[in-house]
Amino acid sequence: MSETCNHDCESCEESCKDGQQGTANLMAEANEMSHVKKVIAIASGKGGVGKSLVTTLLASSMQKKGYQCAVLDADITGPSIPRAFQLHERAQANQLGIFPVKTRTGISVMSLNLLLENETDPVVWRGPIIADMVRQFWTDVIWEDEDYMFVDMPPGTGDVPLTVFQSLPVDGVIIVTSPQALVGMIVEKAVNMARTMNVPVLGIVENMSYVKCPDCGKEIRVFGESHIEETALKYQIDTICRLPIRPELAALADTGRMEEAEEDGLTALTDKLMKL
Repeated sequence: MSETCNHDCESCEESCKDGQQGTANLMAEANEMSHVKKVIAIASGKGGVGKSLVTTLLASSMQKKGYQCAVLDADITGPSIPRAFQLHERAQANQLGIFPVKTRTGISVMSLNLLLENETDPVVWRGPIIADMVRQFWTDVIWEDEDYMFVDMPPGTGDVPLTVFQSLPVDGVIIVTSPQALVGMIVEKAVNMARTMNVPVLGIVENMSYVKCPDCGKEIRVFGESHIEETALKYQIDTICRLPIRPELAALADTGRMEEAEEDGLTALTDKLMKL
């Protein structure tokens, strides 16, 4: 502990034994009726790389394997999870808590869009209020018997990712990126944040890695050569997944049918999740 320590561990940037103890004390209690076995955060260094797409694909894939899955949409100002699952009804609540909305295959979902009177209403809130809402999605929502909860986080390393890492019992984080070198640099920030918070990085998903020619099958690197191996080697991350550009996936997301999607590119990650 520093000689100038003010004992405010939440705002402190130092790494020390007392600081880790303080961070542990920030852990929020889940609703007493909730039972969540594994919490997996889906993060990215910047927006537009397909983080929500990966979240829905992982939840759908694990649900098909016989596990009960949930998605906590922590991207408060840009929620897209309900649309991907074609959820438009309002979440219900009683004196015990808020009930997540179920998808067609039974995935439990909680998103701010499920609480708004009009799903296109903008959320013009400051950071602390947004972070508190994410915390309430953990403390006030009744997550009954979930084998895996996937937390779709907003991009960057700001208030909400910090709240998720400090308040929820996160078992691991999956980093989503795209092939550009600039994005790779930003991804390292997300990896470093996870390590600073003592959360293991389970793997990296490179989205939009290539497009396959429908005639000859050649893989075309639309956004340039991949740099994912360099980042994985530097941080000793042993699981890498590459997803191609697939217009049919975009069509499924636009029509709320992501549970019908099939994507073999995430097999290495789903296998790892089953071994946690």
